[in-house]
Amino acid sequence: MQPPKTVSLENLGEEPYASILCYPRANPAEIRNRIEELRLHGVKVLEFAGKAHASNIPVLGKGYVGVVVIAHLKGQRVALKMRRIDADRTDFKHEAEMLQKANALGVGPKFIAESTNFMLSQLIDGDLIETWLETHREKELIRKVLVDIMEQCWRLDKSGLDHGEISKATKHLLVDKDNHAFIVDFETASIVRKVINVTSVCQFLFMGNSRAAKILGEVFGQKPKSELIGALKNFKKNTNRQNFEGLLEMCLGA
Repeated sequence: MQPPKTVSLENLGEEPYASILCYPRANPAEIRNRIEELRLHGVKVLEFAGKAHASNIPVLGKGYVGVVVIAHLKGQRVALKMRRIDADRTDFKHEAEMLQKANALGVGPKFIAESTNFMLSQLIDGDLIETWLETHREKELIRKVLVDIMEQCWRLDKSGLDHGEISKATKHLLVDKDNHAFIVDFETASIVRKVINVTSVCQFLFMGNSRAAKILGEVFGQKPKSELIGALKNFKKNTNRQNFEGLLEMCLGA
């Protein structure tokens, strides 16, 4: 992995960083506008590091809507999501609103600020769930982290906030250096859609073909698929606490 590279606002207009600031193609006027927008947020420096890449430069993440890098803000390192030039949305208002609703439930990285082209939030220093599971095989620790994830999904369900992409949990579940779990990326979240956070995360973790499901099968033993399906059906039919705890017991012996 390439070493981190810090770049001041004054140098963001130079390649290759200009093409990341305005990914996937740089535009002189847009670059100037975005640098000023960052200055208004109080951002002094951007830090390029991570396992993903944009324009051959390391970044924390890259998706259909934005590119995520590290920003230095008031002496702290925070996550900065930069809207792609070709994104299918015009600003970060919706995502910011959804993240703040999640924060009120104790879910997600802490929201900091948003504007047309940027959203700032707490930087989670850790690994995606599958990477974390590869290096942590202690049964009780894994149980603690996964119970926390499922409890967060339960709170989202009860509030009526559907994340929208928990079924793709490889990209949306992070575990930090202190083994605290975070659900991230609320850009497609909704408060009008049917909530399926708990069922989606259970299917990903315990019933799919993901690397996570295989590791958990090794740690906790393979669960009878018919019993898992039955527990999920009970929960879908009546999403009460008793059925949720039945799911926890079935999946984790919690």
